[in-house]
Amino acid sequence: MIPRRGRETGQTMSFGHRVQARGIQLLLGGMISRVHKDLRFTDIPKHTETLRVPTGAGPVTCTVYRPTATTDTPPVPAPVYVNFHGGGFVVGRPEQDDHICRYIAAKAGCVVINVDYAVAPQHPFPAATTQAYDVTAWVAENGHTNDWDGSRLAVGGHSAGANLTAAVCRTARDRGTFSPRLQILDSAPLDQLADPATKFSPIAKPLLTPQIMRIFRAAYTPDPADYTHPLVSPGLADDLAGLPPALVITAEHDRLRDEGDAYAKALDAAGVQVTHRVFTGVDHYFTHAGPAQAGVEAIELMASTLRTALSP
Repeated sequence: MIPRRGRETGQTMSFGHRVQARGIQLLLGGMISRVHKDLRFTDIPKHTETLRVPTGAGPVTCTVYRPTATTDTPPVPAPVYVNFHGGGFVVGRPEQDDHICRYIAAKAGCVVINVDYAVAPQHPFPAATTQAYDVTAWVAENGHTNDWDGSRLAVGGHSAGANLTAAVCRTARDRGTFSPRLQILDSAPLDQLADPATKFSPIAKPLLTPQIMRIFRAAYTPDPADYTHPLVSPGLADDLAGLPPALVITAEHDRLRDEGDAYAKALDAAGVQVTHRVFTGVDHYFTHAGPAQAGVEAIELMASTLRTALSP
C-alpha cells in the first residue's frame, strides 16, 4: 500500500502556505492552460470521450483521446498511453495537455488517457500517487471493454506529471502488476529534499522561482519526512533496476534540469534503457509555451518514441 501521510498523520501545512497555494490555483489556473499558438496543432481533429475511474483515493475523471480509425481486418485494438499533466501538484488543469494528447493519439496511433488527478493543498501526498497508479492499473486491466490494448501500455507526463509517472512505474515494478513499455519524463521534479534555491539555472529569471517551488512542495508534502520518500523524490532512490525504458526530456534553462539529467544517468547505470535529450536554449514548460520549434520537436520525439515502443 502507498503510505498515508500529510493530513492523515496530523501533519498540516501552515495557514499561510495553504492560502498561497490556493492563490496560485486561482491565478495560474487559466494561464497554465494557454498554449503557444504554433503548438496548438489545430489541424489535428479531436475525438474524445470521458471516463470515471475508481481509485483508492476517490474516483478520477479521465479524457480519452482516440486515434483515427484504421482499416485493419480484423481491427486490432490500439495501444494506450496514460498522460499526467503538470502544475506543481497544485494546479489541476489537464486541458493544458490537450495539444500533446491530440498529437500523440494521431501520430503514435494510440489511445491517450489524460488524467485529472487530485491536487494539493486540498489533497496532499499520497492522493495523487494513489490515483495515478490506480488509474494506470485500471487502464492496463480494462482494455478489452474499452477498445484498447492494455498489454501495450506506456505512461508519461510533464513536470509534476513526470514525477507521478516515475512513481507509477516504481509502484508497478514493486507490486509486480503491469509493465509499461515506456515512461516519458518531461522536465520532472525528482528531488524534493534539496532547497529550491540551490537548483541552478543559467538565466537570470527562469520560469520556476524558489518561492513558488517551496509553495508547491509545502502544499504537496506538508510533512517534511516525506521529502525523501521514493514516490516523492524518485531521484534520491538507489534501487532503479527493473524500471521501464525511459525517454527523459530536460530543458537547458530549467531549474529542474540537473535532477532530470542525473536521473537519466542513474537509470542507465541501473541497466534501464534510456533515451535522454537536453533541449538547448529553452526553459521549463517549453513543450507548452514554446519556443515553438523546440516544443514541436520534443512532442514529435515523444510520439515517435511511443510509436516504436508500442508497436505490436
